[in-house]
Amino acid sequence: MSKIAEAMRETAQDLYEAGVMSKFTLRQIEELCLEPPEKLTPAEIKELRLECKVSQPVFAKYLNVRPVTVKKWESGANSPGGPALKLLHIIKNHGLEPLSI
Repeated sequence: MSKIAEAMRETAQDLYEAGVMSKFTLRQIEELCLEPPEKLTPAEIKELRLECKVSQPVFAKYLNVRPVTVKKWESGANSPGGPALKLLHIIKNHGLEPLSI
C-alpha cells in the first residue's frame, strides 16, 4: 500500500473512531486503498515456479488449478487473474510456505 493510501486509511479509521464517519464509508475507503496485483508475464511466472523448484503439476496443486493452466500461463496462451494472480504474488513475496496447508 502506498504511503498516501495508508495515510488516508488511517485518517478514515480515526474519523470513524471519533464518530464522524460511518462504518460503511470507512469500508469504502479501505476498499479504495487496496491496489490490485500487477500482472505477471509468462517469463515471470515460469521464473517464479523454477525458483520454487517445482514442476508445473506441483505448482498447479499449490494454486489449485490444472497443470495445463500453468502451462498456458507460462506459454502466454492465457494469463492468470483474480485469486490465482493474488496467490502468485503471495508466492512471489513469501514462497510456497503460506500455501502449504
